[in-house]
This record gives sequence, C-alpha cells and structure tokens, in this order.
Amino acid sequence: MDPSYPYWVRQLHSPPNPKSKFASQIQDPPGFTSTTTGKRATVAKQQARKPPTPEETDILKVKKSWEVALAPAKQLPMNAIMMYMSGNSLQIFSIMMVFMLFKNPVQSLLQINQAFARYETPRTRSKMWLVKAVYVLMNLVALALGIWKVNGMGLLP
Repeated sequence: MDPSYPYWVRQLHSPPNPKSKFASQIQDPPGFTSTTTGKRATVAKQQARKPPTPEETDILKVKKSWEVALAPAKQLPMNAIMMYMSGNSLQIFSIMMVFMLFKNPVQSLLQINQAFARYETPRTRSKMWLVKAVYVLMNLVALALGIWKVNGMGLLP
C-alpha cells in the first residue's frame, strides 16, 4: 500500500496478525463470540436453543405473577418513609400524599383481574388464587398505612 495513505487506512486494508501461541492460551471474555472457524464455533452452532415447553411457560407465568403480587409490598417502605417525612399537619402536600396512598391500593383492588389476565391460563388458574390473595393482602396493608397516617393527622375520631 502506498505510504502516502494515513496509517489507519493502511491498517484497515492489511489483515490482522494471527494469534500468537501465548495469546491463544488466553480465554475470550464473557459474552464474546469468536469469529474463527474452529471447534468452539461448531459447538456453538450445534447448541441451538429449543423452544420452551408449555409447562415451562406456565412456570414462568406463575413466577411473573408472583412478582406482580409482591410489587405493592415493595412500595410499602417507600410509602411509609414518605408519610413519616410529610408530617402530621394539614397541608396540601400531606393531604395529596394521603390521597395517593388511598387511591393506588383501591384502584389496584378494583383492577385485580386485569393485572393478572396475561398470566392466567387454564393450567395456571388453580395456582392464581393464592397469588391474587397475596396481592389483595399487600394492598390492604397499604390501605392500613393510609389509615395510620390519617389517624396521625388527627382526622379519625
């Protein structure tokens, strides 16, 4: 190649040096797929992923439904800290926080079937009653947190 071309152009048109004996002993980093045609490449091609069976899909759907059911419990510590920090005086901020604390669990309880509709199949229907019961329980605990806040504000008799 003509030396008048920049170095990167010359390097682009020349093939890379083959791996040295020492470099071939170093493993590739995780997630890197080598483009060499060797034993590793043929093994990777042979291990094609098979589609999941209906039983595996149902197990995954039940696991995901448990994640949805436990989501209100994960919000409880944040809501408790926010209620504690907003104070017990009657101000617009604390009133809006209490309103949201009541609105979200009630809205979740009214839309329980819609929340679990994509996870419910004829084979998973028998397992969904416990998941839905936990979901209802966690939303009732969130409502209890709202009642505790309203009591602290002096709005309950």
